[in-house]
Amino acid sequence: MDAALDAGATHVGLVHFEPSPRHVSLRIASELRARARGRAKTVLLLVNAEVEATAAAIESVKPDIIQFHGAETPEWCGLVRDQLKLEIWKALGVKDAPTLAKSDRYIGKVDRLLFDAPAKALPGGNGTSFDWSLMAGHDHKIAWGLAGGLTPENVADAIAQTGAELVDTSSGVESAPGVKDLGKIKAFCEAAQNA
Repeated sequence: MDAALDAGATHVGLVHFEPSPRHVSLRIASELRARARGRAKTVLLLVNAEVEATAAAIESVKPDIIQFHGAETPEWCGLVRDQLKLEIWKALGVKDAPTLAKSDRYIGKVDRLLFDAPAKALPGGNGTSFDWSLMAGHDHKIAWGLAGGLTPENVADAIAQTGAELVDTSSGVESAPGVKDLGKIKAFCEAAQNA
């Protein structure tokens, strides 16, 4: 957290999904949220969480943003956004151009889409990217960001190829699954800011 904040990250993510090696408990997520307050927006990542679990996570952490990273429907995202007055992001795995076109279902339901590699064993954090050329000429109707396999070495190229206004990394700044590398965090932020 400190490395990301010191490197000028605008957003920091807290993964609350037990199967992930990046999972943090609600208690730790709340502590990290407090640490980031006033320095970066905090994004709480949830995957297919039930209504009660979603409510408990939001109440405990009080994030700036909720990122849904599972099979959440546009209707569910919109309901959470409207009822709780929170900024909502939705991650979508991009396999091909038709998949990208389906993102329009989220117009008016989310504040930002994160275009990611398709899910594998986990819905994200797999260290794989998708074909960025699919983004060329896409008419974005919702604010968006790019995720999936981004590293300090390729983030500038990813931004140049896609015009991404926001980039997201997790496994790309790790030395092992779930183990963040402070040097990679700094290098990633520098590369993204300079792009």
